[in-house]
Amino acid sequence: MARTALTVFYLSGLSISLYLYRHMEMAVDIGNTRSKVAVFKGDQMLLVRTFRKLSAADILKITKANAPVSSVILCESGKVSASLKRMLRKNFFLFEFGNKALIPFRNMYKTPSTLGKDRIALVSGACKMFPGKEILVIDAGTCVTFDFISRSKEYLGGSISPGIQMRFKALHNYTERLPLISSPEKTKIRGTSTRESILSGVVNGTLAEVDGLISQYKKLYPGTKVLLTGGDSSFLAANLKSSTFVVPHLLMNGLIFLLKLNIIHENKK
Repeated sequence: MARTALTVFYLSGLSISLYLYRHMEMAVDIGNTRSKVAVFKGDQMLLVRTFRKLSAADILKITKANAPVSSVILCESGKVSASLKRMLRKNFFLFEFGNKALIPFRNMYKTPSTLGKDRIALVSGACKMFPGKEILVIDAGTCVTFDFISRSKEYLGGSISPGIQMRFKALHNYTERLPLISSPEKTKIRGTSTRESILSGVVNGTLAEVDGLISQYKKLYPGTKVLLTGGDSSFLAANLKSSTFVVPHLLMNGLIFLLKLNIIHENKK
């Protein structure tokens, strides 16, 4: 029987706990360039897969090997095919993460509806990891985003700047002769060739930017926990002066936390 995005499991408190413990959940994140799928049992992530173009067949293949997946949270920043959504609604309890979802913090953004779903999920995951703490979440992916939450669970905003790959591509695409650098690497401050100069500018510039912003946050909020995630997180962590906690799959953990939070909330109504 098909289960729509508005369907909720109405269970007793004990039944909810048993359901969340015994069953597996899936987080599906549809990005602009890549998509991720992760399967969880409780708080343990059993697997995570990355796709350039995610299909319904990909999801069914994963769930066939990891049954019984019962509920799915869908977070879409990019375009989701109609066939993929139909399959999810038909086979699982589907929670489509949107603006009306319950979140574990107070959104103080001046334009709350424009705060990206990925950023909300990251902050939610951080709240679960360090309750009652001031937290700075840095996502080093396509963009480098900073998101800050107070110890009283108020989201106070952050910043967005181009990620390392975007900076490499911008130098190549908006000039006639500068080559495209494919990946970051540790480099000296003074480049002695065009390639070294690009690496120095992009890599050292990004590191200086991230270190500088962390320093400014810590001056304002000395006890801040700094979490680093995203595709370039390991590279940055190895080269930053600042101390950080690297959490590779913070986004997926945050989505699963939001799924459970909303299932429990709906069952308490």
